[in-house]
Amino acid sequence: MNFSFSYAYTHSPIDFYFKQTPRDFVVEEIPLYTFSGSGSHLIIKLRKKNITTFEMLKAFSLGNESVVHFGFYLGVKENEIGYAGLKDKDSLAIQHISLPSLYEKKLESFFHERIKILETTKHQNKIKIGHLKGNRFFIRVKKLNPLNSVKIFQIISQIKSYGIPNYFGYQRFGKNLDNYLLGESIIKGEKKLRNKKLRDFLIGAYQSLLFNQWLSLRIDISHLLKLDENFKEVLTTYLHTQDIPECFSNKQYCKGIKNQPHFFKLFSGDMMCHYPFGRNFMISNESLYEDSHRFLNKSISVMGLLGGKKMQVTQNLAGFFEKNFVDTRIKSIGQRRYAWIFVEDLEFFYKEEEAQGEFSFYLPKGAYATNLLREIAHNEVMQIE
Repeated sequence: MNFSFSYAYTHSPIDFYFKQTPRDFVVEEIPLYTFSGSGSHLIIKLRKKNITTFEMLKAFSLGNESVVHFGFYLGVKENEIGYAGLKDKDSLAIQHISLPSLYEKKLESFFHERIKILETTKHQNKIKIGHLKGNRFFIRVKKLNPLNSVKIFQIISQIKSYGIPNYFGYQRFGKNLDNYLLGESIIKGEKKLRNKKLRDFLIGAYQSLLFNQWLSLRIDISHLLKLDENFKEVLTTYLHTQDIPECFSNKQYCKGIKNQPHFFKLFSGDMMCHYPFGRNFMISNESLYEDSHRFLNKSISVMGLLGGKKMQVTQNLAGFFEKNFVDTRIKSIGQRRYAWIFVEDLEFFYKEEEAQGEFSFYLPKGAYATNLLREIAHNEVMQIE
């Protein structure tokens, strides 16, 4: 399987060295809401380094002999601990967890060499998966020469205006990039797993691959629309099919799509959502011009499909491009996910003497920071080592 998904921007590759380490990759979780300061749940803001979120939960739990040499533990059951999302092991991560307040006194004796408690407060409910607004990142890259730093400043200017594709990162597909194969075999009924969490995770990897493939196709289509007015012939060659909607023979229609102000071209039937959160809605031919400007202004964004039994499928031209990435055998609920996101507070600083570049930025929840690096480098981040 080719994991080289299409890039939105057309600049030449930018060389730099990146390896995810706690010194060069820092992520801070931004909570979904302000904690009230009172209630039956203790909220802990902590910093972890070189440890997964699941290993961190075990560090707080009772009788975990495999890590007992690290320090003192609270005796709390893992299912009593609330957390909003997973953070990478090879990072310096600041996040929040919740515990029942009865463990507050025991917290005074807690110690772990990879976990530092920064502050505590209280709240009336447990933190649950998804209870976060987004994440703030700091990333350092190395072996960056002055010419490439100038190119980065230029591409960042475009990214601030137009955003980036919201691909699923490589973390989703496993070390060997083959989780989706196991997920697909489960969907086909060729493989069975009793572990529901693992089964759902593997099916999710398959859904993620279909999402990425669809998004890559739509980016290619957006590029092709810029290059040629005889779009139906171009599309016939690109998609290897004669079954192309007749409207693409209409030069005036193609010109209208081509003149949309955002790089990523929208079609009638696309599913959109108010950004950064809100209600899903489908755009029509009549609203296409207005919605393309709302997309440019970052008030709405296009939604890609994670297939399932209750999925909202696109229609009209959008449905034509999506249909090959819909697998009706998936029995998950199904949902829509932002296919395009806008990077906030994006800053870049170049240290010429050290030949290093530093990025700081904010992304909504569910977005991968390495997508930004990949788009800037115009290279697969996995290969930048």
